[in-house]
Amino acid sequence: MRTVLMCHAEDAFDRRGLAAWLASFSDLAGIVLIEETGTQKRARVRREFRRVGPLRFLDVLAMRLYYTLRLAAADRAWLDESLATLRTRFGEAPGVPELRVSSANAPEVAAFLKDRAPDVMIARSKQLLTRRIYRIPRHGSLVMHPGICPEYRNAHGCFWALAERDLDRVGLTLLRIDAGVDTGPIYGYFTYPFDEARESHVRVQYRMVLENLDALAQRIREVAGGRARPVDLTGRRSGAWGQPWLTRYLRWKRSVAAARPAAEPAP
Repeated sequence: MRTVLMCHAEDAFDRRGLAAWLASFSDLAGIVLIEETGTQKRARVRREFRRVGPLRFLDVLAMRLYYTLRLAAADRAWLDESLATLRTRFGEAPGVPELRVSSANAPEVAAFLKDRAPDVMIARSKQLLTRRIYRIPRHGSLVMHPGICPEYRNAHGCFWALAERDLDRVGLTLLRIDAGVDTGPIYGYFTYPFDEARESHVRVQYRMVLENLDALAQRIREVAGGRARPVDLTGRRSGAWGQPWLTRYLRWKRSVAAARPAAEPAP
């Protein structure tokens, strides 16, 4: 099975860790590295502003600031340790052809994929792919979405399931990309015994991948081999979510603290 990984250049967990993991069970034929411009990042900010409005956007900014000041350092240290664990288990990422682009839908990406001829592409991108890109791999492009679909589509599905106290839907969805936002055929759900009192939403999101690498590898092989069948979504509700809000984060953590037995020390 030939694979291509698409990820953001600054994300070492994906670029080095998941690349080595992919190479452990497939023929990793190439990596597409996205290096977004400031203009692209500002456009994403404007889209979120239009989506939630000015007052709620302040809530989003407050969450970003809180995360930076209170949580980011610990999560970076944990990610470094997790990457070291991946490198110990799978070795260094192999030297394969790389393509650096600012847009996941650039003509160069299409040419690169046609040249590399993957059976499957694993897309770890914040940018939505166009049909002319995601259809090039023989068995399509797959996403390991942090959230249970269709209930928690779009951004930060794990955060919103935790904030909504929908704990049975805190997980990861393996799905094939289609023209919608996380609306493609679903080939499996994955989770782990998360600790919402001691783990940030970012750590939970990464651990959904880290704790399920073997199961994900097996399911990806089944998709590429034509043995996987999509999940029946009849009667399921669908929801698209966005960036975390500080008000919902604090409410979530208060709910967790209130439910903790009195004898259990706070983290």
